[in-house]
Amino acid sequence: MFLQAGIDRKVRLVNSMAPDATTMRLLENARGSILKGRLPASLIANAALYQLELKRVFGRTWQFLCHEDEIPNPGDYVVRYIADNSIIVARQQDMTIRAMSNSCRHRGTLLCRTEAGNESAFQCPYHGWTYRNNGDLIAIPAQQAVYGAAFDKSRLGLRALPMLDSYAGLVFGCVSDEAPGLDEYLGDMRWYLDLMMSKSAAGIQVWGAPQRWVIDANWKTGADNFVGDGYHTVMTHRSMCELGLLPPDNVAVSPAHVSLSGGHGAGVLGAPPGIPAPPYMGYPEEIVSGLSEGYGDDVHGEMLKRTMFIHGNVFPNLSFLNAFIAKDGESMPVPILTLRQWRPLDAARMEVWSWFFVERNAPEEFKQQSFETYVRTFGVGGVFEQDDAEIFQAITKGTRGELAGGVELNVEMGLDNLAPDPTWLGPGRPLASGYAEQNQREYWKQYFDYLATPRRDENV
Repeated sequence: MFLQAGIDRKVRLVNSMAPDATTMRLLENARGSILKGRLPASLIANAALYQLELKRVFGRTWQFLCHEDEIPNPGDYVVRYIADNSIIVARQQDMTIRAMSNSCRHRGTLLCRTEAGNESAFQCPYHGWTYRNNGDLIAIPAQQAVYGAAFDKSRLGLRALPMLDSYAGLVFGCVSDEAPGLDEYLGDMRWYLDLMMSKSAAGIQVWGAPQRWVIDANWKTGADNFVGDGYHTVMTHRSMCELGLLPPDNVAVSPAHVSLSGGHGAGVLGAPPGIPAPPYMGYPEEIVSGLSEGYGDDVHGEMLKRTMFIHGNVFPNLSFLNAFIAKDGESMPVPILTLRQWRPLDAARMEVWSWFFVERNAPEEFKQQSFETYVRTFGVGGVFEQDDAEIFQAITKGTRGELAGGVELNVEMGLDNLAPDPTWLGPGRPLASGYAEQNQREYWKQYFDYLATPRRDENV
């Protein structure tokens, strides 16, 4: 009787977290309306959809885990997260990389309490079960006495991620086997990742540990912003314009706003008319002289030559920024390169992970200047970051409730009045303006499609 009561309570709890029929109808309608520029406000930070997101979005998309440079030596490891999954990513003796659940197979205790280090084995703090850093269970205290000599430890290794791969040094994983191959998943976004990450044949390096902070905002607000929103700059960051960190107006009107397959998107922007800017985003000669070797072609270098600002998002929640920017009103601008991941904690709260990257063969003085600029602009206390965080929270709060949540938000910018850019050098569907919302429409359409499509392992 008590067992059945417990089961019934669990069923009621699961059902209470599941979206109701009204929400699912709204979701299905949104799949059609979003490409017409209409987004139901109640779907931005929807608590009823959150568990469905974890299963259908984060359960079958490639998620960024780390850069290979973060675990350069055998035994190096980091602990990373795919939504609510804690993952150990470890460099093996043969220099391959393994990723596995950070959870002991005895009672489920977290194994690694330190989120980076170098270990050949991981020991559970609860009962001492010990695992090799490839996930194999290798030791159990008092095994012969309590389990018997014939106990088969090989069946109790740490659960490995079903899919693990890397591109341009970026390591991705998926908690199910339902994602396409990583190259297929990234598609044309690979070209733009190369534009940022492959400037030098010497490679890229991660400068320090990732910065982390929590915002009381839904994770999609960050992705929606980075995937294509150049329009917010002169209002949200107006004080930065007044301080001279940004041009006074029209900072994002130069092409292009680029939509890519799979819900990915990017903005690759030049200097506004009348605003002087150095070629190649101001990178030092040591980098510029090696662009052809790093890229393996001349087209990427030609693109970088005319660019001062690159932003975008790999669906669903990995954003990037490569920008020529000043750290204050008196310093000369320098380029910065940062990736950030919007990790969901619940429907109205996310943890931001932010990495700073720099070319390995860049002069040390440049590396330091670029890092300081990142910290003061888009680091945890950066002036631009504070502006954005305030807006992300305001969107999350502002779309709650029956009144505000019952409307459709306008996502029509560029829907009928912007033409493709026939001179664009890269792949994708470029619009000849940085002010557009095509990327946002396609991002949300991809998100709705994932939510509306059951996984193979769902009991439907």
